[in-house]
Amino acid sequence: MIAMTLLTTLTTSAKDLELKDIATNAFYGETMSGVHALPDGESYARLSDDRKRIVQYAFKTGKEIGTLLDLATVKGAKVERLDGFQMSPDGQRMLLRTNSKAVYRHSLTATYYIYTIRNNRIVPLSDGGPQQTPLFSPDGQQIAFVRDNNIFLVKLLYDNAEVQVTKDGRRNEIINGIPDWVNEEEFGNSRAMVFTANSEQLVWVRYDERPVKEYSMPLFKGLNPSREEYADYPGYYTYKYPIAGEENARCTVWSFDILSRQTRQLQVPMEQDDYIPLLKKTSDASQVMVYTLNRHQDCLRLYLAHPLSTISKLIIEEKVSKYVREEVIHGIHLTDKHILLPSDRDGYMHLYLYNMNGQLLRQVDSGNYEVSAVYGYDEKTGNTYFASHEKGATEQQIWVAHENGKRDCLTPKAGWHTATFNKHFQYFIHSWSDLQTPAVYDLCSASGKSLATLIDNKALQEKLKDYRLGSRELFTLTTSEGVTLNGWMVKPAGFDATKKYPVVMYQYGGPGNQQVRNAWSVGMCGQGAMMEQYLCQQGFVCVCVDNRGTGGRGADFEKCTYLRLGQLEARDQVEAALWLGQQSFVDKDRIAIWGWSFGGFNTLMSMSEGREVFRAGIAIAPPTSWRYYDTIYTERYMRTPKENPQGYDDSPLTRADKLHGALLLCHGMADDNVHYRNTAEYAETLVQCDKDFQQLVYTNRRHGISGGNTRNHLFRQCVNFLKREMK
Repeated sequence: MIAMTLLTTLTTSAKDLELKDIATNAFYGETMSGVHALPDGESYARLSDDRKRIVQYAFKTGKEIGTLLDLATVKGAKVERLDGFQMSPDGQRMLLRTNSKAVYRHSLTATYYIYTIRNNRIVPLSDGGPQQTPLFSPDGQQIAFVRDNNIFLVKLLYDNAEVQVTKDGRRNEIINGIPDWVNEEEFGNSRAMVFTANSEQLVWVRYDERPVKEYSMPLFKGLNPSREEYADYPGYYTYKYPIAGEENARCTVWSFDILSRQTRQLQVPMEQDDYIPLLKKTSDASQVMVYTLNRHQDCLRLYLAHPLSTISKLIIEEKVSKYVREEVIHGIHLTDKHILLPSDRDGYMHLYLYNMNGQLLRQVDSGNYEVSAVYGYDEKTGNTYFASHEKGATEQQIWVAHENGKRDCLTPKAGWHTATFNKHFQYFIHSWSDLQTPAVYDLCSASGKSLATLIDNKALQEKLKDYRLGSRELFTLTTSEGVTLNGWMVKPAGFDATKKYPVVMYQYGGPGNQQVRNAWSVGMCGQGAMMEQYLCQQGFVCVCVDNRGTGGRGADFEKCTYLRLGQLEARDQVEAALWLGQQSFVDKDRIAIWGWSFGGFNTLMSMSEGREVFRAGIAIAPPTSWRYYDTIYTERYMRTPKENPQGYDDSPLTRADKLHGALLLCHGMADDNVHYRNTAEYAETLVQCDKDFQQLVYTNRRHGISGGNTRNHLFRQCVNFLKREMK
């Protein structure tokens, strides 16, 4: 009786979560973001928490060994706090970033300063206005940057003399050295220029946007921030956005010889509508690597291009079924003598080692599992370091593959592991978490032995003990079509298996994405599924299921949705709801579904699938027709509307008359990614189909629908909607 009384007291004294805390990431925990490996290979640097110092740490011990910069003691220009920094290749200088202003998802403008370590002095990079993507030359003596779509070069040995490299840049017409919107968004790059290894030439991609049609978004005064220029009359933001099937920017590659100041166009074999997703410096001063990708995105070519002769030589041609996955492009690693290439040519993502002439030397690993991250190839030992799902799609471990073919798991513990290696592959900063445990960061030797714990997040774990939290668990289900799907579930504290609970299903479901992982950062808001824990405190059970098309399970599972996005994904979400309805603790008549972006699209497709299993749904920033979305992403999976009209014509818009269940639509009016047009057209279609729905529109908010109190407000409306409709 005493034990029972104590248990009751402990349970009732636990606190409930506050929605605003979740919206403001109060349970995010400490991370090791912003790690900069230093040129010595023995140390790394990070910004201090107050963003006023840059601190140096030893890789061998993880301990602080010095301060590289302290804003309180520097000479020269006055800087209050730093947004970021980058170290020069020779370790003598730093570029300091301040006053950052986002442009799109990956790009920003900022005011940069040059800090010289030996004299402890800061000077502006340029006095001509904010800069973009500054880049040190390999010798550390020059910095290239972009301003107003043109490239500039600062020569540090000549009193920071500034040279304008290009002069044809013009907004919504010509861009030099940085990608246009669609290339930035879908290839994940904010820079499109490199120096040669000898620092004598600068090579860049020039984007001619003139053939691309414009898209305009209305802007209002708003609040947080307030746009005073629109106080009397609204304005517009207009930019180039190519929708599926329309013309893209035309890409060409150019070089600038710094000594002679001569500009040349490189002869890179490509069709007019091919993409150039990436440029890379090689160790050979006479050439750079140029990646090209055809418009269907099933053929990636790597060229060695000579900036002086302008001639390009094809080194590797990667042709695969359906499409080359985006992670292939960013997973390629160049060393002095080798190219490490990820490919799913045998049905699973594995690694292939080539020499610099393009000769395949060997397949590094093989098996019915996916390589999920590439860390690099050690020229001295022949070791290759990578992460994979060899122990299951929901697991990720760090591995080393030796030259003789033998593989060792460096992090065998169950859960989700990531790594940041030092220059010589002697050490790595290791992150581990699982569904129950926030991330722990430690320093490991190359063999995987832990040398020091850097962050343990014990404070977060102690904080969470004060709250009334439910259980998290992984599960699998098999659909009526015989497809096995992975899922996770959060049950309320004090879960009673004899009760019938309403269920909220969160999902994303898009190509290659994985939401079901044995990791802490799962759920609508991450943070250990804290949003789901909050919903559990409102009486719900929360579930997430990865449908067909998601990642971690091989090319067949991921690419089976090709040319018909949304069809199999929706069927799997409906099947998951039907399976849940058969569980003894689930009220099959009270199941809801929600998601953001592709997850919003998947929500609408699932609620219109034909089987009426969802009582309610919430679609946040959803694409409602792939005819409205951009060329690169959409055509990778759907080809063009002209080639695949049937695929494009099965969408939430065309399924609107089949919508079943209460619906809440949420969208930001200044969403440059999934335009508000998607929700506007869908809402009108629902009206004409005489379907009831509710809609939330957020003034001046982008795809993330954040700023000021916005995220808190959005989530409160979503929770209130679910509580109201799922009674």
